[in-house]
Amino acid sequence: MAAMKLSAMAVVALTIMTLAGLAIADLSEETKVKIVKGKKVCTRGWECGTWSKYCCNQTISDFFQVYQFENLFAKRNLPEAHAVGFWDYQSFIIAASQFQHLGFCTTGGKLMGMRELAAFLGHVGSKTSCGYGVATGGPFAWGLCYNRELSPSQKYCDESYKYTYPCSPGADYYGRGAIPIYWNYNYGAAGVALKEDLLNHPEYIEQNATLAFQAAIWRWMTPLKKGQPSAHQAFVGDWKPTKNDTLSNRFPGFGITMNILYGDGVCGKGEVDDMNNIMSHYQHYLDLMGVGAEQAGTNLTCGEQKAFNPSNSGSSSS
Repeated sequence: MAAMKLSAMAVVALTIMTLAGLAIADLSEETKVKIVKGKKVCTRGWECGTWSKYCCNQTISDFFQVYQFENLFAKRNLPEAHAVGFWDYQSFIIAASQFQHLGFCTTGGKLMGMRELAAFLGHVGSKTSCGYGVATGGPFAWGLCYNRELSPSQKYCDESYKYTYPCSPGADYYGRGAIPIYWNYNYGAAGVALKEDLLNHPEYIEQNATLAFQAAIWRWMTPLKKGQPSAHQAFVGDWKPTKNDTLSNRFPGFGITMNILYGDGVCGKGEVDDMNNIMSHYQHYLDLMGVGAEQAGTNLTCGEQKAFNPSNSGSSSS
């Protein structure tokens, strides 16, 4: 059954990629507009095909082309990399098309869209990099080197979720994907959202690049808990800090996205290398995209922030 499932997925993915390739080749997508309850909503072809106010803005392929993806992830297919041939531009754009009508890189004008894209990919690049200080091309040229954790130290099965997201016999929930997800409860939640059986088949993430990108974008767009912002909301300014947030040094910007995604695994520790590495990827990608690191915004770090979800709460995504 698993083989049949994968074969069907492969056929669907190949068909979508073929159609998407034709669409990407023709960027003259017509913007359709209508008024719903006094507000303008739009669609923009396959990439932003659901009526939404966000689809009235530029879509990702308007300002992010194949050559830019190649510049950002220049070393991913070298023999030294560990996921050669896996990651590609089309898989990313297809994955992003499921979220652009929700505001992913379509919130605000072109500059905000490019900044959010650089922020999201900055996390992706840093978390999948096999670069190091003296690596050829520099430490920021090796993003998307991995699609899975190579030497997992455990199965990442939390039995306290046995009634909601029970661990599947034989399944290992180690880190996989563009922003690696760990633990059965994260695979379970992502699977429900993406309509894939990731709880029983976490390996799908490392077998399908589109799905791997979708899981990462879903995590970026989805609050970890009720009452908390998503990384997307906190970055684009759709979140207003509470008094408790300000007392905890949590403010909109890039720094808070690290807090949301990694908690005290990265934040609240001062100027540590892990935090600075993620931030540096973001700034470097802004430069490569032609935006410039000076457009990175304020509140770039999280070294003095209190975590939304301390690690002993068991809610961190990684």
